[in-house]
Amino acid sequence: MPVNIKKLAMLSSVSRVIDASTDRREALNAVLNVLADYMQMERVTLTLLDRETSEVIIEGAYGLSMEEQVEGKYKLGEGVTGRVIETGNPMIVPRISEEPLFLNRTGVIKGEADEERSFICVPVKFEGESIGALSGSRPFSKEVFVEGDLNVLSIVASLISQAVRTQQVGFEKGRLKSQKKDDSAQSTPKANFRPKNIIGNSKVMLQVYGLIPQVSHSNTTVLILGESGTGKELAAQAIHENSPRKDKAFIKLNCAALPETIIESELFGHEKGAFTGAHERRKGRFELADGGTIFLDEIGDIPPATQVKLLRVLQEREFERVGGGETIKCDVRIITATNQDLELLIDKGIFRQDLYYRLNVFPLYMPPLRKRETDVLLIADYFVGKYSRANKRNIYCISTQAADMLMSYKWPGNVRELENCIERAVLLCNEGIIYGHHLPLTLQTIKIDEMRKVGCLDDTISNIEREMIIDALKTSHGNMAKAARKLGITERIMGLRVSKHGIKAKQYREPEAS
Repeated sequence: MPVNIKKLAMLSSVSRVIDASTDRREALNAVLNVLADYMQMERVTLTLLDRETSEVIIEGAYGLSMEEQVEGKYKLGEGVTGRVIETGNPMIVPRISEEPLFLNRTGVIKGEADEERSFICVPVKFEGESIGALSGSRPFSKEVFVEGDLNVLSIVASLISQAVRTQQVGFEKGRLKSQKKDDSAQSTPKANFRPKNIIGNSKVMLQVYGLIPQVSHSNTTVLILGESGTGKELAAQAIHENSPRKDKAFIKLNCAALPETIIESELFGHEKGAFTGAHERRKGRFELADGGTIFLDEIGDIPPATQVKLLRVLQEREFERVGGGETIKCDVRIITATNQDLELLIDKGIFRQDLYYRLNVFPLYMPPLRKRETDVLLIADYFVGKYSRANKRNIYCISTQAADMLMSYKWPGNVRELENCIERAVLLCNEGIIYGHHLPLTLQTIKIDEMRKVGCLDDTISNIEREMIIDALKTSHGNMAKAARKLGITERIMGLRVSKHGIKAKQYREPEAS
């Protein structure tokens, strides 16, 4: 089966994710997402072997909940996964219902319909010895898994083995050794904490990750600061989900989205007849959040009259509904967020100083994307996968040229702007790879301006020419004649240009799969 451009693009994306990341678990999960999208698999799982205990545990997964991952444990030689690791040989299971070795430890198979699945598993090897396994499943079809699928999975397993070797797990004298757990505070779960809903491992984000578990297990009021689009709501959700209140409600309210006449009713509720249109009693967000967490975004926009009542809730944990006289007690964790300078609002008399002090018990700053340069491509790759699946597009990676544009841009709209940019690019892209011309003109202009700064006109033209030739060779699978026709030049000129730029056309051809 010939290797196609989509396969090369997918492998390129996997390699870039692994190389760019300093956090193993985050990188592996990103790789599994890319692989699942490319191979159209419902679930993909990476398991690793602890030689000291002979236990096989799930290190990363796509399509499995945390509870299912915890249950997915095997002994060496046990089940399909354990057998693959023990023998070092891959296995293809056409129907899991007909394979006695398939143990369903994760519990994902819940009925007869789920049993009509095909399963594939390949060993992850280092220096010839199995250190884990990479597996995936999808609905049964006549094609099942073919040799090409086995080839792709084996290549990705080889790339993953390098990431596994260089980080938390060591390999010594031909045996895999798990790093011994340190009982000191530095090796506690808090030190290695990573929110499930936030992508990034830049230095500034690692500092944020270190603060979230410190405040999660208390009832302390948190004020999240940061520009619009930096992920303040995600941070609030991460605090809630890692707190003792995680099984209770997480109620959100954007204070800037509601007019002054409505916000008090939204927060505290109202009695029947309290105002025109109040046809029945209605619970407010604080009542709905009882026992859980309430997140008040854009707290700087809350009107002065409501600030007084909010201060009382913070101090006394009680309030009255609009138009009512009954005092209601509430047990609520309060998290607020703003992109404004509250101290400046205090100086202007817009925001109460006493309320500010009650809210600012534990400030948490979410850094802008321009200070998270190493996270840009990781986040972009995540959105490529998300919107490719949502729009049923087969987009596998971002070209080098487009990646340079994304890295050069300052992102005034932060992660939200990046998300919108990638969603647009996915809708425009028909080649399987996002190129520079799929990105907004603002990003293309930035890249051109930077090229002008680093060299003269001849250098700029030469750089553009080289990128166009490489793109043409990629889409033509290394066929010089086809690439020349795409560019509107003769084969002779194409040969001269390829030689001039030192481009190796052979590397873009489709070699036969081994």
